[in-house]
Amino acid sequence: MKELQKGVCAPQGFRAAGIWCGIRKNQSKADLAMIVSDVPCTAAGVYTKNKVKGAPLLVTQAHLADGHAQAVICNSGNANTCAPNGMEIAEETCALAAEALGLRPEDLIVASTGVIGKEMDIEPFRRGIPQLAAALSPDGSEAAARAIMTTDTKVKEVAVEFTAGGKTCRLGGIAKGSGMIHPNMATMLCFLTTDAAVSPAMLQKALSEDVPDSFNQVSVDRDTSTNDTVTILANGLAGNPEIAAPGPDYDAFAAALAYVTRRMSFLIASDGEGASHTIVCQVTGAPDKETARAVSRSVISSNLFKAAIFGRDANWGRILCAIGYTEAEFDVSRVDVTLRSQAGSVLVCRQAAHSPYSEEEASKILSEEVVTVLVEMHQGSGEATAWGCDLTYDYVKINGDYRT
Repeated sequence: MKELQKGVCAPQGFRAAGIWCGIRKNQSKADLAMIVSDVPCTAAGVYTKNKVKGAPLLVTQAHLADGHAQAVICNSGNANTCAPNGMEIAEETCALAAEALGLRPEDLIVASTGVIGKEMDIEPFRRGIPQLAAALSPDGSEAAARAIMTTDTKVKEVAVEFTAGGKTCRLGGIAKGSGMIHPNMATMLCFLTTDAAVSPAMLQKALSEDVPDSFNQVSVDRDTSTNDTVTILANGLAGNPEIAAPGPDYDAFAAALAYVTRRMSFLIASDGEGASHTIVCQVTGAPDKETARAVSRSVISSNLFKAAIFGRDANWGRILCAIGYTEAEFDVSRVDVTLRSQAGSVLVCRQAAHSPYSEEEASKILSEEVVTVLVEMHQGSGEATAWGCDLTYDYVKINGDYRT
């Protein structure tokens, strides 16, 4: 599998753009993004499990009920959640975008991110959408990725090339996510595109089966968002026979999807609000995959352990504590824990007990930007990875004045 540039525009037939339209006061920060396919697409989505849901999410769910769409419109700066005019704004946004693109409103995926509970005004959309449509470009992925950012500090875009049905296919994506990140679908926004031909049923199957091992394994602050949405558009321009059933081509597509979503998961965790370290927890030897997922999530979600990583303190007891309160059945007495980074690795816990190690060496390992926690459970073949970050003073500063 070959990694490419150009994110959502890497697949054939996709254009994107991002502009400032006035939702944000700061004109230097783009706040409206669009992604469009030249031809109709099959489409699929996965959404937050939070009981409070943003209006755009509900509109998108309705639009994707038939398994088809052709474009994405997304704003930042306002989540359009718990807003008195939320549904009207989301629906009118789709209508305005459809008019500018010559599509039906039902062809649009709509999303929003930003402050919750703030009333929205349609005027910035009226002014901005024609501009946005005129700016669409095969090189517009980065501009779109910047326009969906909130407290993000880094653009998140990934693309890969793969083969299906003897044809070269591409799959790309952009995402935003920095805070309000915790498993319960995908605590962020992610828009994926592919030029592979995939049926709606197989597209939904691939996305639904992927999320539990990718975005549902990311946590920054134990807060699940109200607007989490992951969607994918497949326009078929690669010319492969449609993937309409499980088999080698479906497996190749699923592998490409997994590559992109796992890379995105890492990028989101590494850009956690105020973060100075990325934490990766790899669990092996679990009784089953679900236990491995749960244990790895517990470790990267532990505020005590996250604080220890910030302090470069190899306080492995906090890791074992997090493993111990995981809601799953296993024998904790068989667990080994190793800390690893580019500076080396050190076994800190063998069979749930202290393993002699150098605190100086461990501190050096924890000084690296990416720290991996290896948890070997010795109880089966289940394995999983979760991605998180440390907890710093800056996280509180960022969220203490988020609205001001």
